[in-house]
Amino acid sequence: MSVFNVIKPTASKVPFILSIPHSGTKIPNDKIDFFNKNQINEMDDTDWFLDKLYDFAPKLGVITVVANYHRWIIDLNRDPKNTPLYDDGRIITSICSTTNFNGDGIYNENYNLTKPEIRSRINTYFTPYHNYLKNLIADFLKEYPTVIIWDGHSIKRYVPKINKNKFPDLIIGNNDNQSCNKSITQISLQNLQKSKYQVNLNTPFKGGYITRSLGNPENGVNSIQLEMSKDLYMSENEKKYDEKKALNIKSVIESTFEKLIEKL
Repeated sequence: MSVFNVIKPTASKVPFILSIPHSGTKIPNDKIDFFNKNQINEMDDTDWFLDKLYDFAPKLGVITVVANYHRWIIDLNRDPKNTPLYDDGRIITSICSTTNFNGDGIYNENYNLTKPEIRSRINTYFTPYHNYLKNLIADFLKEYPTVIIWDGHSIKRYVPKINKNKFPDLIIGNNDNQSCNKSITQISLQNLQKSKYQVNLNTPFKGGYITRSLGNPENGVNSIQLEMSKDLYMSENEKKYDEKKALNIKSVIESTFEKLIEKL
């Protein structure tokens, strides 16, 4: 299996990249036995079904890059040097995490995650994904003055190890206005705020490694993250994709993409 899938536009392409790094569920056969079976059965930190939620993107001319492997193999949205994203006391999983968001161990007790293994995973899974995004950006900038990278994520409504309060519906992250032009952020924020959903900016998430490392608005590269609560499009305790619920949030995000494309 390839590290990621690329879903090409079905309409005329626009300089807009949709990245979905955490919806992958594949665990390589040679690593599956390292993990606690109960944890693998749950895969609790997965951004379930985001590729389905964002399936409108190709018809808008947006190229989509979707990771195939689970974030417990490699977290594509963490600094490969394991520099923490936040320093406010919340649990922060690493590029090769050993716990889930609840702090529970995800590996068998006798497994030792070594530095060579981590380096191997970075080389095999992390580097190809990021190189592909960088190459896409470079190619777009040869034709266009501006490119947008939208990094799509979802999370359970309540994760006390990260935040003592329940999360709002939607959280836009632009690394405190460092990764994205203010006008593009405002279009995103204002269009999302027209909906019934509660929308925060940079609180409690301001974007992960993808947003922070790729964003360079002074040189035309605008990177923005959208985190959303899973119960906006899932039911049965955030376990099952809910077509009816998903329709509402999907239409809001789609209209936001349309406004951003008009800006481009």
